[in-house]
Amino acid sequence: MGWGSKAGDWAFKGLTAGLGLATIYLTATFSVNVYRGLAWHNSQSLESSP
Repeated sequence: MGWGSKAGDWAFKGLTAGLGLATIYLTATFSVNVYRGLAWHNSQSLESSP
């Protein structure tokens, strides 16, 4: 194996790690936004009921 394949291997590992972290971040923020949206919706429903 030469330097080129090692560099490509590290680049692939870095890309894969970055995509994994981005997926975890987006999943977490999406979950928080869904929770906030549901909480807002429930509060709106309670305010409008007599």
